[in-house]
Amino acid sequence: MIGDIVGRPGRRIVEDLLPRFLEQKRVDFCVVNVENSSAGSGVTPKIAERVLQLGADVLTTGDHVYRKREIHGFLRSSPRIVRPANYPSASHGNGSTVVEAKNGVRVGVLNLQGRVFMPPIDCPFLCAEAEVERLARDADVVVVDFHAEATSEKIAMGWHLDGKVSGVVGTHTHIQTADETILPKGTAYITDLGMTGPYNSVIGRATDKVLFKFLTNMPTRYDVGEGMEKLCGVLITVDSSTAKAQAIERVMLSGLPGGD
Repeated sequence: MIGDIVGRPGRRIVEDLLPRFLEQKRVDFCVVNVENSSAGSGVTPKIAERVLQLGADVLTTGDHVYRKREIHGFLRSSPRIVRPANYPSASHGNGSTVVEAKNGVRVGVLNLQGRVFMPPIDCPFLCAEAEVERLARDADVVVVDFHAEATSEKIAMGWHLDGKVSGVVGTHTHIQTADETILPKGTAYITDLGMTGPYNSVIGRATDKVLFKFLTNMPTRYDVGEGMEKLCGVLITVDSSTAKAQAIERVMLSGLPGGD
């Protein structure tokens, strides 16, 4: 599961590293968050299709999912991209999907969005219960991308779904956390995957623009940063016969020869 792609630098590092990494690690199923992949906010059909071509099986999103109008039709038509399931039912797209992995395992992917320090939205915890129960009818394994701001809310979701899904990973805050673990009932968890993009920045944005905002409190346009691109996420091993996670490993790859 790969963290938020940020702009052109993030797309570039995915182009360079993702196919080779998936092949080297013999990954059966890949989930990539693309909600910041177009100019740092939103995603277009062209970008979504390219990330799928590079090896992603399902694309997740978050609070910027509708920023580009052209993605609305793609959200309605493609089973391989999801928006937060706790959005209103009239919102374009679906909040979960089931896609077959390369090894034949049916993987359910659920996207949720938090409420703490985020726009008002339906309860992600109640939504998770209903969606996981529904997905379990068709999926052998279920993983969750919880797009949320507060670490406490993400951790709470991990405990809430422990034993009910194979993995709960956080996105949105763009900083990879060092708390990857297997919870007591067999769910792999990490508070944030980290972003896939330019780390010579402030969470993906050009440092001069962000510093201007902090120093003056005046409005400014946040451009996408450049330099020191990294691909971040986790590699989760799941026993498909029990749907319990066996291992979770942080991934942070750079564009330098051989990665790091």
